[in-house]
Amino acid sequence: MQFVTREACREKKIPLKGARVAVQGFGNAGSIAARLLSEDGTSVIAVSDSMGGIHNPKGLDIKAVLAHKEKTGSLAGFREADSITNERLLELECEVLVPAALENQITLDNASRVRARIVAEAANGPTTPGADEVFHKNGVFLIPDILANAGGVTVSYFEWVQSLQAFFWEEGQVNQHLEKIMSRAFQEVLATSKKHEVHMRTAAYILAVGRVADATRIRGIYP
Repeated sequence: MQFVTREACREKKIPLKGARVAVQGFGNAGSIAARLLSEDGTSVIAVSDSMGGIHNPKGLDIKAVLAHKEKTGSLAGFREADSITNERLLELECEVLVPAALENQITLDNASRVRARIVAEAANGPTTPGADEVFHKNGVFLIPDILANAGGVTVSYFEWVQSLQAFFWEEGQVNQHLEKIMSRAFQEVLATSKKHEVHMRTAAYILAVGRVADATRIRGIYP
């Protein structure tokens, strides 16, 4: 998710340093997204979990938030921020919104109130098809889940390759290879989106289905 968000910011000419980020969901996906984007120099202004969220327009100390969550089991009571609901978090003015909680969080009912310039889906299916169309019409740039979440399966492929070779990479090597592949994937989806004048999710599906069809034909399974 980190690498494709970088690419999206470049495409939309948004400086990564200081870009405001809101993250709905603070489990494995959301907390890691918040930490990595914070390390990239963004200002994470809000995060939330199942019991509610916290908001500080000046930016949150993500390391302190992580320590508080580990100690207390929730985000509630974090002193350096105000409380905020999950619903309100989605509507904050920010450069990047990361829905990393449950599916169907952004729908026709609230999509028009989303004020982020980029929505990077760290959860599976957080945005409904109707909301996709609203985003496309309103100029909100969507990084679909099947692209944003592809890093996990890509690293699984790296593990398989290393096992075959009995040669194991350092973490830096893994990240270097992952960034190269994810950046290329983003640019391919973006090019398809522009070519067919469709939003990024449809472009990702076009590429995916096309590749499966090509592989099937090459293997001789389908005449």
